[in-house]
Amino acid sequence: MSELVIRNLHATINDQEIIRGLDLKIRKGEVHALMGPNGTGKSTLAYVLMGHPNYKVTDGEVVFKGQNVLDLEPDERANLGIFLAFQYPVAIPGVTVANFLRTAINAKRKASNDEDKGIPIPEFRRMLKEKMDNLKMDHSFAGRYLNEGFSGGEKKRAEILQLAALEPEIAILDETDSGLDIDALRIVSDGINSLQSTDLGVLVITHYQRILNYIKPDFVHIMMDGKIVESGGPDLALHLEEHGYDWLRQKSETMA
Repeated sequence: MSELVIRNLHATINDQEIIRGLDLKIRKGEVHALMGPNGTGKSTLAYVLMGHPNYKVTDGEVVFKGQNVLDLEPDERANLGIFLAFQYPVAIPGVTVANFLRTAINAKRKASNDEDKGIPIPEFRRMLKEKMDNLKMDHSFAGRYLNEGFSGGEKKRAEILQLAALEPEIAILDETDSGLDIDALRIVSDGINSLQSTDLGVLVITHYQRILNYIKPDFVHIMMDGKIVESGGPDLALHLEEHGYDWLRQKSETMA
């Protein structure tokens, strides 16, 4: 079984240590929720896992499919089967959703086989319509410029469409619920849940319990001061919603 294994990860930005000895294992088919206060390093972890150049790893390893992905470029990590849905997706004027997806799919295919000529247009169109139907998206969405003029909910749905089209094995969702109203949250969550039949491993990074009402986690982890200080099942998120983080701060201090 493929699994993403993070061991003793330390990472800095601008010489300030943000991740301070983090350990986590995510197997295919599992849903992990990562929660914690602002500034504790949750989004930093997402960026480090995908190779953001502003973050420097000072210790530890991240192993997937027998490789330390920290030695790979971001596109190589993506081609290996790791996906990041951004908290704040950027707009790409002049590039339609369909063209963006076809380019991404062809890049992934070529990484596996240098002689691959790319996905044939009729096959791509069939695939895209099928994915959009599964996500209950209007087909006209494919002709819009990526994220340009999109609402918050549309940006997040575009991220989930990318996830569906690229078919990774591990997905990192960085505060996908940020800025969504209840209806948009339900739609996006339904889209993520529809992909679980593919045995996708998911790391949901969130501040709030509400998305976990729709995406049911197998494991919940609490991150404070750059490391995981508590792990448990879905009830842990409910306990956190009721009691806040104060009961964990002393535990975090003793782990420092």
